[in-house]
Amino acid sequence: MIDKIAWLHLVDGKILSTRWAGKDVYYFPGGKREPGESDLDTLVREIGEELSVVIDPATARHAGTFEAQAHGHQTGITVRMTCYTAGYTGTLEPSAEIAELLWLTYADRARVSPVDQLIFDRLHADGQLTR
Repeated sequence: MIDKIAWLHLVDGKILSTRWAGKDVYYFPGGKREPGESDLDTLVREIGEELSVVIDPATARHAGTFEAQAHGHQTGITVRMTCYTAGYTGTLEPSAEIAELLWLTYADRARVSPVDQLIFDRLHADGQLTR
């Protein structure tokens, strides 16, 4: 089981996604927990590293936890994605291993990882992610 934390940032029916250098699939910003880190510690650290912004932990809200086959891993390796919404300060810019930031709609569902597809489905069903 791969334990990951993700930031869900929606604006006008679109969701922020990222593409790592050398990859052709999009992923929500976030990443793996380091030993001893809480969900919010991981969220703040990963988003700061990847997007050059500062997450406000006081505004963080759990948005769901999802599990699916881990993209790019052998069958049976799953990922658990614990998702949060949160406010931030700064300007969104790709950094570290992130090659591109992109705003996606539900029509882009096939372009994201399997666990992200589950999240797309939930957000679309809730009316937050437009086609």
